[in-house]
Amino acid sequence: MNVRQAYDEWSSSYDTDRNLTRDLDATVLRDTFAGRQYHTILEIGCGTGKNTAFLAQIGRQVRALDFSPGMIAQARAKHELDNVTFTVADITQRWPGEDGSVELVSCNLVLEHVADLYAIFSEAARVLAKDGHFFVCELHPFRQYLGTKANFERDQAKTEIPAFVHHLTDYTKAGMNNRLALAGVREWWHAEDAGKPPRLVSFLFEKTDA
Repeated sequence: MNVRQAYDEWSSSYDTDRNLTRDLDATVLRDTFAGRQYHTILEIGCGTGKNTAFLAQIGRQVRALDFSPGMIAQARAKHELDNVTFTVADITQRWPGEDGSVELVSCNLVLEHVADLYAIFSEAARVLAKDGHFFVCELHPFRQYLGTKANFERDQAKTEIPAFVHHLTDYTKAGMNNRLALAGVREWWHAEDAGKPPRLVSFLFEKTDA
């Protein structure tokens, strides 16, 4: 089962399955951006819209992309927001949006499923306005080294979704090579992660030139 098929299959129960990684990611985004405001936000890999409602609170206009029609259908059914547009799109291809037109790109729990980080960072740099932010929150590679992957269960059978391991320096190099300055990095644990490696890592990059 490929990544798109897996997320289509998972979409109907994604929001209700026990998922500490999903829950922590929502907390990370809110903690990072509480009190901030943006005019235009691009959310790549929006899934069922688990973070979209919050982004709609801090952004005047939000465009939310995902390549899974099942996930987008769930997001549209869950959210009726005047300032949000949901679009089915493959983020490994050119993103919808003009050069320099976005103030914040948010990417959460997506890049483990993408082989080429450089292409993603290149598109982020293209669409971001000067001083715009690219926020990335992903499964920590320390967890990946131990074999952790996104997964779900159907009829007592577990499906692991294909993933790529990206090291911490892979993210920072991709930013540097695309003129995105690292403005912040943090590691995150869920309350149930005592004594374990960090569950998530987040990066905030800033576009420093036009």
